[in-house]
Amino acid sequence: MSSERREPQAAAAAVGPAPDERLPAVLEFERRWWGAADGRKESRIRAEFGWSAARYYQVLNALLDTDAALRYDPVLVSRLREVRTERAEVRRTRRPGAAGAA
Repeated sequence: MSSERREPQAAAAAVGPAPDERLPAVLEFERRWWGAADGRKESRIRAEFGWSAARYYQVLNALLDTDAALRYDPVLVSRLREVRTERAEVRRTRRPGAAGAA
């Protein structure tokens, strides 16, 4: 594939079944875990979906960019999009070697 960025729907399709088939399961799972400071989420992702945590977050992020997800649960999807944007901004503005930098 070229260096072009893939569209969100293409990214979602590249990681498994059609987005509309995964949408309810992924969003319901995320709703249950929203805000939980529980380290068991990764093991539950593996048990429920058979995916690594990295794959789950790829799918989730691709789904968040779809209109179908926004129609399914506008409050949850808007909140998750906002968190994603805030985290991206922190990564963009973080200085190497600064306190808290990974």
